[in-house]
Amino acid sequence: MPALAIDHWPLPYEERLAARPSSAIDLVVIHCTELPDMAMAREFGERIHYAGTRTGNSGHYYIDLEGKVYRFVADTRVANHTFGYNPRSIGIELVNIGRYPHWSDSRHQAFTVPYTAAQIAALRSLLAQLRNDHANLHWIAGHEDLDQRLEPASDDPSVMLPRRQDPGPLFPWAEVLDGSDLERLSAAPVEPSH
Repeated sequence: MPALAIDHWPLPYEERLAARPSSAIDLVVIHCTELPDMAMAREFGERIHYAGTRTGNSGHYYIDLEGKVYRFVADTRVANHTFGYNPRSIGIELVNIGRYPHWSDSRHQAFTVPYTAAQIAALRSLLAQLRNDHANLHWIAGHEDLDQRLEPASDDPSVMLPRRQDPGPLFPWAEVLDGSDLERLSAAPVEPSH
């Protein structure tokens, strides 16, 4: 299989992210940007959220609607994309509007726009390349599988919503997993605090 074309577009703070060996990577986490386009996803990725390290939140790879793949963070750097799983995982973001701009409004939680065929084809190629590049990569999960924390809805604080619902119900898991040699990983359910 020919190598996947990847547009290397490193974030300004990439070198400040912790380094790790390829052997530490055993998981890929699939995300939805929940933003309308790549320009907004890039702008969000460049924002500094952590004053101590002067870094932000970002996946490693982004796949736009046409299937073009961008790398914002090298595989051997720990990107901030999934609470509790960053040191061992690679984050892949698919551009999709998701619940934008009403992420925490209980009246707007449906994902209505499917992922494009070009995105899924590019994702499958990227997963094959990552499996080839990282010998310990055996697991795949959705962001929603791993971050099951709840937060109050913005329109009604008595309603608790999942913080993360991506890649969401329209993501074609069966198609993506077919032939990938990756096994789906799920976190243990979060216990409510007393």
